[in-house]
Amino acid sequence: MSITILGIESSCDDTSAALIKDEQLLSNVIANQDVHVAYGGVVPELASRAHQQNIIPVVDLALKRAGVEVKDIDAVAFTRGPGLLGSLLVGTSFVKGFSLARDIKMIDVNHLQAHVLVHFIQTDEQLKGPDFPFLTLLVSGGHTQIVVVRNHLDMEIIGRTIDDAAGEAFDKCAKLLGLPYPGGPMIDKLSKEGDPFRFKFNKPRIKNFDFSFSGLKTSFLYFLRDELKKDEKFIENNRSDLAASLQQTIIDILMTKLCSAAESTGINTIALAGGVSANSGLRDKVRELGKERGWDLFIPSFSFTTDNAAMIAITGYYKYLSGQFAGHDITPMARMHF
Repeated sequence: MSITILGIESSCDDTSAALIKDEQLLSNVIANQDVHVAYGGVVPELASRAHQQNIIPVVDLALKRAGVEVKDIDAVAFTRGPGLLGSLLVGTSFVKGFSLARDIKMIDVNHLQAHVLVHFIQTDEQLKGPDFPFLTLLVSGGHTQIVVVRNHLDMEIIGRTIDDAAGEAFDKCAKLLGLPYPGGPMIDKLSKEGDPFRFKFNKPRIKNFDFSFSGLKTSFLYFLRDELKKDEKFIENNRSDLAASLQQTIIDILMTKLCSAAESTGINTIALAGGVSANSGLRDKVRELGKERGWDLFIPSFSFTTDNAAMIAITGYYKYLSGQFAGHDITPMARMHF
């Protein structure tokens, strides 16, 4: 018997709904919020208000594109956390009402766990997920982690950032370069025109498989401050090389830890996940290392790198199979671990 899951994602500033039948993706609709660009970052209050406006039209469109009627849905999965509490509340409240009205089960999903499971979403382009166990480098604006994945619902974080995430380092340093929000994609674009080895920035020495990016941000800030004292047009004249060197430094930090984790665990099936996995430099470097080291490599399509409801729905599908359902007394969590 087939199982149809409606997924709802509202952890930050993207409102998304998706339908999955078993592991096959039927639709995945995302409404972005351009209002935050003017503020140089996500404004939580504006995000939650936009979710309220977007969630019903997004769900309606997802149902229409999937050709699914509400009566055919077996369960509704939603992001419980981590994320912005106001945004999570909108999604959770909608799902509670939807579940009660249709008398269907609710499934709460960890947003980070869902990012890992994007590799199991079946599409015309993607038919096979990684074999267990595998390592995932999960890199986003708020999180940087190395995760051992033993099965769909058994994951262990063996490395994490002790302060800032890689995505935050991209965005904050991009702001110092005078680039618009979100800065990560702009850094990636400029890097293609620059010399990645022209400037050197500090790389932290952190034990085990953990990460740190706060020192890199500080090093970048002080470097620009000192150079601007000598030449007020330093950034303007060197923006591409600065972007390329910054990106190279972040990628080096990520790859050093990932290679170390692969060697230590003996796991050669490697996956990328999270918003920063869209970075072209990171994708190219992982492919290069994969060939050198014989990794069985899984890189998500660009549509699955950012926050989306398809990843919530696929995680909900596996939790449905294991009978893990949520009660109506459940509340969202801004901070949440596996």
